[in-house]
Amino acid sequence: MIDTLSFWREWLPLLLEGLKVSVEVAFASIPIGIFLGLVFALGIQSKSKPLQALTVFVVELGRGTPVLILLQFAYFGLPSAGLALSSYAAAVAALAASTGAYTSEIIRAGLEAVPYGQKEAAIAIGLSRRDQLRDIILPQGLRIAVPPLLGFSILVFQGTSLGFAIALPELISRAYFVGSNTFHYMPIFVLAGLLFAAICVPATLLVSRLEKRLSRYTAS
Repeated sequence: MIDTLSFWREWLPLLLEGLKVSVEVAFASIPIGIFLGLVFALGIQSKSKPLQALTVFVVELGRGTPVLILLQFAYFGLPSAGLALSSYAAAVAALAASTGAYTSEIIRAGLEAVPYGQKEAAIAIGLSRRDQLRDIILPQGLRIAVPPLLGFSILVFQGTSLGFAIALPELISRAYFVGSNTFHYMPIFVLAGLLFAAICVPATLLVSRLEKRLSRYTAS
């Protein structure tokens, strides 16, 4: 038996370094992914049938491909095409691509949830389609989409643990390093899980409170 608390104190600094990498990858990939999601959502709603079909294909491909495959493709596959990415860049690219595919449906649902009366009013006062989108539909639709987008962002943060497969020095990679050197896998992975929970649980509670607040605002 080992003294678990002493073991945790010894290796906590190393795991915190890994947690920092996980947070950095999440903060880099989530904004890119949400921007891609917005582009895809607008593409799906486009009146151009070829553009709409192409966007749907890209989105379904992204949703149907496991993130682990995207990571492997970005890190091991792209070099064969002359584009070598670091493990950090590959993780950001793969997570952003997956995030874009999934959040496109969240954003599209938010845009479609804007009351039709708002759109009719915009048409009645002579706003162009671009002005309708910029001034009426996007502000309201994105506000509706904020809670589910934040909730999905928590899943993206958890997904950074898959970076272990491409030697990204994130939290799980550091935990596995400690486990393979000390052969105490259980306590180190428990500590890694607690560190993930220390971020994800408060974030989930904040998202829930925000969702309730926005629901009251929308209802009023």
